Amino acid sequence: MVAYPNPDGLDIHFAQLETGKEIGDLWEAARVAEVKPGTIRVWVTRGKIDPVLDGEAGQYFHLPTVRRAAEGGAKHRPADPAANSRGPHAHAA
Repeated sequence: MVAYPNPDGLDIHFAQLETGKEIGDLWEAARVAEVKPGTIRVWVTRGKIDPVLDGEAGQYFHLPTVRRAAEGGAKHRPADPAANSRGPHAHAA
């Protein structure tokens, strides 16, 4: 199950016809989310978002869904931003 599902295909189609810019490639999705393209790939791998189209020409994303996912933030925010998976950083004395 994807955390931020895309709307129905017909809804996307009609929104695309009205605005002309509801769907974008990996780079446009990264610009909308204000992250690197690699982050978008990670979101897809981890099930945060799904591409609308995925084929030989590349992946295309529903940009409003990508924007919502970016605003949703990370699932886990450590209490100590300096902490990592191995625990807090040790200071050299």
